[in-house]
Amino acid sequence: MQARFHAIWSEITPKLQEALLPFIDNDDFPAMLTAEQVESIKQFCGFDDHALAFALLPLAASCSIAPISHFNVGAIARGESGNLYFGANMEFAGVPLQQTVHAEQSAITHAWLRGEKKLVSIIINYSPCGHCRQFMNELNSGAHLEVYLPNRPQLTLADYLPEAFGPGDLLDAPLLLDTVHHGHQLATNDELIQAALEAANRSHAPYSQSHSGIALQDEKGQIYTGRYAENAAFNPSLPPLQAALIFMNMSGSDCKSVKRAVLVEGENSHLSQWNATQSTLTALGCTRMERYTF
Repeated sequence: MQARFHAIWSEITPKLQEALLPFIDNDDFPAMLTAEQVESIKQFCGFDDHALAFALLPLAASCSIAPISHFNVGAIARGESGNLYFGANMEFAGVPLQQTVHAEQSAITHAWLRGEKKLVSIIINYSPCGHCRQFMNELNSGAHLEVYLPNRPQLTLADYLPEAFGPGDLLDAPLLLDTVHHGHQLATNDELIQAALEAANRSHAPYSQSHSGIALQDEKGQIYTGRYAENAAFNPSLPPLQAALIFMNMSGSDCKSVKRAVLVEGENSHLSQWNATQSTLTALGCTRMERYTF
């Protein structure tokens, strides 16, 4: 079992511990449960979907990286597939707070990077801030996304964000989690560059058309990719680096173990991710950073 789960394992009921151990008792646990695993655990413990998600929140929150606030937030995103995806807040010392990842962003992006097509609900241990409500409003689930909090009634995103400004106010375009491929190409055989290019091709940037993606390689040679997730309100947009760091963290790798990073973006795009990417990676100790353009 990954060390980060040890401290909170006692908060999990013995019956749920027994049900979870076949899936979580190894260092390769991907911070998600497949629909089949979810059904197995539910039947063993007598839980419904929401009771299980609430019971898993301590595990999600233990994935938090919060050196500044020391405030651990966990989230569980439930996909239309039935899969459950963990998420947690992530802070980066030495860079502006705008580089912070919120737990809801983490769980949603985690689901997106693992190929989930649509989310049904999100379960959080603290009320979502306005930033996260706006970020969730970009989803193809729309205002019908169910939001669950401990000891509160079931509400939808429409309840948390009434009279919302969103994608429909700007243009008719793909929404976050919709399948896209932008068709950008680069002449290269480098595996990391190709991975970053594929991430850029699947990025969500309907407003600026500034498609971008990144690939990170850790000290074990594992590759983690991230895609830009743009928002109709602009500021809640999630940079590709943060997406990759979410995937890296959820996979159990140390975000300070990045040995090489490759950013791919458009040469003539309206915006660039390069400067913010450099500053955050430098704070994390990465010294080999490369940028390629299409």
